[in-house]
Amino acid sequence: MQKEHQVPIWFFIGLILTAYGVLIFGAGIYGLFHPPERIALSNLHAGIWWGALLLVLGITYSVKFRPSKTAPRPAPEDKSNKKSAS
Repeated sequence: MQKEHQVPIWFFIGLILTAYGVLIFGAGIYGLFHPPERIALSNLHAGIWWGALLLVLGITYSVKFRPSKTAPRPAPEDKSNKKSAS
């Protein structure tokens, strides 16, 4: 019997973090060229920092937990079952 190949949930979390990071980073870059008026601490560019952080975390999770391209190994046969069946 061959075991089912499962994809880790952390891989999908990494993809979501990467997507959010791209969106937030893009909005931060847009805000850099079109600065908002009268917003406190807008000179810190939080969108760029958070977007970059989410990108790094998302890419890290996606690479670390990516599904392997090799087929999973079959489970070793239990010899005790063969002896009891015969």
